[in-house]
Amino acid sequence: MGRLFGTDGVRGVANDELTATMAFKLGRTAAKVLGKMKPGLILVGRDTRISGQMLESALKAGICSMGIDVGELGILPTPAVAYLTRHYKALCGIVISASHNPGEYNGIKFFNGEGNKLSDEVEDEIEAHMDECLDWEGPTGKNIGICKDFSDGSNIYENFLVDTIPVDLKGLKIALDCGHGALYNIAPNVIKKLGGEVIAINTKPDGMNINDNCGSTNPQMISELVRSSNADIGMSFDGDGDRIIAVDEVGNVIDGDHILAISALWLKNNAKLSNDIVVGTVMSNLGLKKYLESIGVELIMAPVGDRYVLEDMQRLGASIGGEQSGHIIFLDYNTTGDGLATGLHLTEISVKMGRALSELNQLMVNYPQVLVNAKVANSMKYYYEEEAVIKDAILKIEETFDGEGRVVIRPSGTEPLVRVMIEGKDQSNITEHATALANLIEERMNEN
Repeated sequence: MGRLFGTDGVRGVANDELTATMAFKLGRTAAKVLGKMKPGLILVGRDTRISGQMLESALKAGICSMGIDVGELGILPTPAVAYLTRHYKALCGIVISASHNPGEYNGIKFFNGEGNKLSDEVEDEIEAHMDECLDWEGPTGKNIGICKDFSDGSNIYENFLVDTIPVDLKGLKIALDCGHGALYNIAPNVIKKLGGEVIAINTKPDGMNINDNCGSTNPQMISELVRSSNADIGMSFDGDGDRIIAVDEVGNVIDGDHILAISALWLKNNAKLSNDIVVGTVMSNLGLKKYLESIGVELIMAPVGDRYVLEDMQRLGASIGGEQSGHIIFLDYNTTGDGLATGLHLTEISVKMGRALSELNQLMVNYPQVLVNAKVANSMKYYYEEEAVIKDAILKIEETFDGEGRVVIRPSGTEPLVRVMIEGKDQSNITEHATALANLIEERMNEN
C-alpha cells in the first residue's frame, strides 16, 4: 500500500477509497497530533460535493470523541479556511474537498495553527497512528467535544478580501465561472461589495456538477463569456477556490506564470517585492525566468506543489510565488493560493497601472513546452537517475539548447509514469527530443 497522503491531503472516490471510517480515524488522529489533546477548536469547511456532509459528519465525530470542539464553517473555499484558522487562533483547519477533480471524488486536507499546509513529516505522523487510533481512550461526560456554528466565517472572509484589496471596481464588468464550487456565492458577493458589475455562471451546485466541464479545468467557457459579455476580466475557479485561470478582456488566458510576471512587475515598481525573488516550480515556463531576469528579479524553482512553493517562500523571505496552474500565493495576505484574491490583485494592477490586461499579458513570452509520459513500473520510476545512459541523453539534449531550453524529469506521484517535460524555442525539435527520451526511459527502466 502506498502513502495515504498525496500532494494535497488524502483524496479518492468518496465512500470507496475515501470512506466515512477513514474520515473518522483522521478526525481522531488529527485531534491528537495537531490538537495535542488540549482544549481548543478545530475548524472544518467543505466544498459543494454531495459526499461532503457524510465525510464531515464522520470527521467531526472523530474530533469530538477526543475532547476537542469543532467549528462548523459550512461551504467555504480552501483559502478562507486557512485565513480563518489564524483569525480564530484555532488548533488547526480542515478542508473537505477534491479541488479540481470530478464530483464523485473527495478529499481531506489540513492546515496547522499558522494556516500552513502540513509538512511531509507531520502527515507521516498522522498516518502512522491511523491504525491504532480506535484503541485510544476518549473523554466522557462534559469533556466530550461539541460542534459550534461558525457559518459567519464566510462574511468575515469576504470582508477580509474587501479590506485587504480595496480596488474600486465601479464601471468594470467582471465575468466569473464559479465551477459550481465553493466560491459560487462568495465570489459574486465580493465583486458586488467592491462596486463591480458581475456576470456569473455555474453558480448552482447540485452536489455532483462541481468542475463538470466548467471552472478552471475548462478555460474555453470563461473565454467565451468574456468575449460575449465584453467583460474587463474573466475569473475561472476550481472546486475549492484556491486557484484561478484568468482571462484578459479579449479572451486570452492569463495562466499562473503570466500572473506571476504581471504581479512581480507591479510589486517591484512599488518596492513590495521582498528580496527581488519570485518562487515558481520546476514546471514554470522558461519565458517567466527570462522576463524576470530582464527586470532584475530571480526565479526560484520549487518542486511541484503549492505547499513546496510556500516552504521556499517562507525560507527565502519571498512575497509572491505560485504555479503555472494558477495557485498564486501573496504571502503578505494569506498562506495559500487564493483564486478570488489573485483575480482581484490582477484587476487592481490593471486599474492602477492604467494598462489593459491584454497588454500586461504580453510581458513574458512563452517558450514552447512538450510533456511526454514514459510508462514505468511504480517500483522503478524513481531510479531513472541511476541509469548512466539516461543521464547522458539528458545532458546531450541540454547541451544542444545552450541555455535556451531545458529538460525536466519528474516521476508521477499517483501513476506508474515518469513525466518528461522539455522546453525550448522550436516545437518540433523539443517534441522529437521528448519522445526519444521517454522511449529510452521506458526501454531502460522496464529492462531492470
